[in-house]
Amino acid sequence: MKKRLGLTMRARHIVQGYSFISIWIVGFFLFMAIPLFKSLMYSFQDLKIMSGGLEATQVGLKHYNNAFTVDTSFVPKLITSFTNIVIQVPLTLVFAMFSALLLNRKLFGRIAFRGIFFLPVIIASGAVLKKLMGEGATRLPIFDQVDLVGKLIDYVPGQILFPLLKMMDAITLIMWDSGVQILIFLAGLQSISTTLYEAAKCDGATPWESFWKVTFPMIMPMILVNTLFSIVSSFTKVDNSVMDYIQYIVFNKNDYGYASALGWIYFVFIFLVIGAVFLIFRRASAEERR
Repeated sequence: MKKRLGLTMRARHIVQGYSFISIWIVGFFLFMAIPLFKSLMYSFQDLKIMSGGLEATQVGLKHYNNAFTVDTSFVPKLITSFTNIVIQVPLTLVFAMFSALLLNRKLFGRIAFRGIFFLPVIIASGAVLKKLMGEGATRLPIFDQVDLVGKLIDYVPGQILFPLLKMMDAITLIMWDSGVQILIFLAGLQSISTTLYEAAKCDGATPWESFWKVTFPMIMPMILVNTLFSIVSSFTKVDNSVMDYIQYIVFNKNDYGYASALGWIYFVFIFLVIGAVFLIFRRASAEERR
């Protein structure tokens, strides 16, 4: 194979790959690596604002210990954040997959419907979403206008009713947050060869069997991507109670050291959750290959 500049084809591919990500690497070290290192350093210090800048005093693991033994707000908020993920991420994935299956069919106005589903991702995000949530726009009217809990509590046990109502109350936010996931599922569905469906049809497979035997295995990588995206998005969205609490510690109490420790605890927690998701998908893929 012809060589250019004395490089083999493999070496050229490596150089091309690194050239594409080089800008990101430079940006990471300039704008993220240094702040991350300083944040980690601050988490072991008490910081006071003085006329000449911040004055640091080493306190070791004091902030990390206080987060779990003194602070009565952090752990409940962490549990609430995790509970919201357990409820919202599966609902988001199911809704996004169902919507993508519908939008992948040949129907009139399909492109317009795809735009409509993605529109909330652009409009209802960041400060706009926070404002809408503050005005109650993300809650279903039935929760405010009707005493739904009072009417159902006599018929449905509270252990089932309250989680069910919490899931229903999150439907609006789930619909607004599903735009990216729908696009990813659409890309996965359109990459499946039609010959697989034709072969399944020749073997007598019903549409239901084709979904579970062809569609679902083929979009498994997209399910993993969407799961990770939904988890990370949920951990960092504007209504996340832990993020709000850390910002409160920073901007209202000016306790930069303790806020840095909370941020690193939160980072490790997210890392463990994502690691668990990778492990679950890896085992599922291994069992599928057997």
